[in-house]
Amino acid sequence: MKCTTVREGMECPFMTANGCNYNGGVCHEIIEDCKGCKRSAEFSSGWFCGACPEPSLKWKNGNCNMATHVQTTVNVEKQKVNPLKASKRAAR
Repeated sequence: MKCTTVREGMECPFMTANGCNYNGGVCHEIIEDCKGCKRSAEFSSGWFCGACPEPSLKWKNGNCNMATHVQTTVNVEKQKVNPLKASKRAAR
């Protein structure tokens, strides 16, 4: 259903015919870590996340998994190659 509380006009999974059934009945504004994310949008009542009703919970244990402005890097370690085994494989 479309939100009628703070994010007016956006689709919201917490909206029912009786109103917002999220904890407290309203979505929470974004926090400082969310600044720059493409999912945040400005409404008449402030800046809100389009993916999460309470952004502070997403950042509680590290980076938000929905953040578009955070780049994660994966360290790929080169494995050591045993030169003796490598020469045997090359000889085949």
